[in-house]
Amino acid sequence: MSEWKKTGCVLCGQNCGLEAQVENNRIVKVRPDKENPRSQGYACRKGLNIAYYQHHNDRLTHPLKKVGDGFVRISWEQALTEIAEKLRSIVNEHGPRSLAFMGLGGLGGHSEAVFGLRLLRSLGSKYYYNALAGELTGMFWGYGRTIGRQYNFTIPDHDRTDMLLAIGWNGMMSHQMPQARRFLDQMSKEPDKLLVVIDPRRSETATKADIHLALRPGTDALLTRALIAIILQEGWQNQEYIDEHVSQFEQISPWFKGFDALEACRVCELDYNQVKEVARLFATRKSSLHADLGVLMGRHSTVTTYLEIILLAICGRLFVPGGNVVPGYLMTMGAHTDDRNPKNWRTMKTGFPALLGMHPPNVMPEEINNDHTERLRAVIVSSSNPIRSFADTTAYEQAFSKLDLLVTVDIAMTETAKMSDYVLPDCSAYERWDTTYFQLNYPEIYCQMRRPIVEPEGEPLEGSEIFTRLADKLGLIPDIPESLYVAAAKSRLEYGQALYAYMKSDSKAMAAMPFVVAKTLGKEMGSVNAAWMWALLQTVPKSFKENAARVGFKPGLTMGDDIFLAIIDHPEGLWIGKVDPDNNFTNIKTDDNRINLYIPEVAEWVKGITPESEEEQLQSDGKYPFVLLAGRHTDINANTLMRNPDWNRGRRACALAMNPEDAERLGLSDQQIVRVTTEAGVVNIELETTVETRPGMVIIPHGFGLEYNGETYGVGVNRLTKNTHRDSIAGTPLHRYVRCKVEAASGC
Repeated sequence: MSEWKKTGCVLCGQNCGLEAQVENNRIVKVRPDKENPRSQGYACRKGLNIAYYQHHNDRLTHPLKKVGDGFVRISWEQALTEIAEKLRSIVNEHGPRSLAFMGLGGLGGHSEAVFGLRLLRSLGSKYYYNALAGELTGMFWGYGRTIGRQYNFTIPDHDRTDMLLAIGWNGMMSHQMPQARRFLDQMSKEPDKLLVVIDPRRSETATKADIHLALRPGTDALLTRALIAIILQEGWQNQEYIDEHVSQFEQISPWFKGFDALEACRVCELDYNQVKEVARLFATRKSSLHADLGVLMGRHSTVTTYLEIILLAICGRLFVPGGNVVPGYLMTMGAHTDDRNPKNWRTMKTGFPALLGMHPPNVMPEEINNDHTERLRAVIVSSSNPIRSFADTTAYEQAFSKLDLLVTVDIAMTETAKMSDYVLPDCSAYERWDTTYFQLNYPEIYCQMRRPIVEPEGEPLEGSEIFTRLADKLGLIPDIPESLYVAAAKSRLEYGQALYAYMKSDSKAMAAMPFVVAKTLGKEMGSVNAAWMWALLQTVPKSFKENAARVGFKPGLTMGDDIFLAIIDHPEGLWIGKVDPDNNFTNIKTDDNRINLYIPEVAEWVKGITPESEEEQLQSDGKYPFVLLAGRHTDINANTLMRNPDWNRGRRACALAMNPEDAERLGLSDQQIVRVTTEAGVVNIELETTVETRPGMVIIPHGFGLEYNGETYGVGVNRLTKNTHRDSIAGTPLHRYVRCKVEAASGC
């Protein structure tokens, strides 16, 4: 018997709505969900192939313990008891800085992050490493300094903008917004709208653009400084907006007054007149800006983002309709952790701060592989595969081999799991209740609580349940009165009253609230994640309640429960709130309630980005003549979540893309096996010649080099990326500018 069930994709952050046909507990067919209010029947081929995520030979079904060179099956009781004993011993002997968490949540389920972080904090540690800190923390830092909160970063008001400046963003492949292809197709056809793409190569998005600035790789910061300089030198800035909403303009404006934009364009290999026209259009139209990993993982990463904030501010394009706006949310993506506050931990060896509560994955190998008395000795990895996903695979392998304890919580036997001391099976995204919190919409706030559509095989648990049980083993959960269990069995109303009374009566209870909810209401509901969603909705701030009222939820004591019931009753997802589109300026949280443009720590860095210095730094030393773009969004990669290569059967999935002119000059041919060498390592890979790749640049997609059924499929591009090749403020890897050499592989 087959049944169509509503769910959502978990292979990228857009989580498009899907319907899955289930037969005999297997997903056999998938189609876009036209009733999903956010994606409206939109999905890419990744979402249509979620069956390969759910069903494959690497699925974990029982807890495992490494014994010798292999693993043995053990019980949950033994696994959690032994892990708890080892954790307690390590922390007691070496202090809380010896422990770190990695991952938590992934792309499809964020509920477990609350429980994992509560466990980490209860053990005294603040070391949390996450993929967001491998991509976005430079942006978080820039907005934190200029508008006061790292979580109040902006997105384009896509629906109301009439000019979109896409910088290092190939939305036709990476999405990064709802219905990206539909939006970009429509925008390219509307005569009153303008799409401008800044990208070294003619990407799929660049082919849709009205204007494509094919800049020289690595010159994003120089070009952005030139755009600002042109606007200020021509007097095109929005002075009225600056006077009303901006502070410290007079401190940053001298950086641009005497700047040689003409020479900068020459170094960027762009036509000055075309750049000047883009500057004029951006300053005078209802414009917005969408940057992505081409900038966030490029040279001058954090400072480029800072320059983009300056560009938006002087043109009056922040917090206004059609410009860049702060979206609404049910829960922020992290906590504001100002790096100037000594209470916020820095990494012990490398000295990097937490930004939005997260430390950069790039530095973890060094934090393990050193002789400091408080070095990392224990790491718990959940919903992450750092051995393949983060920079410098070799450095990670060496570091992980020196840990006293490595635990992996995942649905699959990943490359990281194979190095672990214990491997704990998580329920997949289609076997548990779960949701995500980074649905970046504007002005609506979206939520979909995915429900189980297949039954788990074996004995996996929700990640949240695993961390709750581990916290129990560690003695981190206070005694829970029987009355709370009784109230949970009666009604959510009675439970809410009993929970409130308990939290007021026991000072330790509030710190353990997620675990308390898990053991009481979670037990009654049969899902920790579902129970936590209910609890979260009872504690939302006043601002969210106002947003919820705008979409029809009635204010009052039962509002949280009403929203919860609506979420449960709408498996396709629904709008649970709407921000006030006329009052986005309330997101500014600086002392003077204005955009603070001057960041003293990077003033010299900005002033040092000149045509002369960039020309010199961009020169090749001859050893590594090519620029490798390490990682590329396509329809055929999905990080390391899709382990069975059959989902790409018949497709040319993992090859080195090179311009035909470069291939001919080197005497190389399409489909030939070539050797790629960087500072970090060497790989052999098939060559693909394509005019879509700019001369002097080569590209390798991410998400390959996975071991499946005893074979390795494709190459792991992070064999070629050095973990020390990173931004000096946020620690983000500079994957979009890796120097390399390409030559024919020996014997090929």
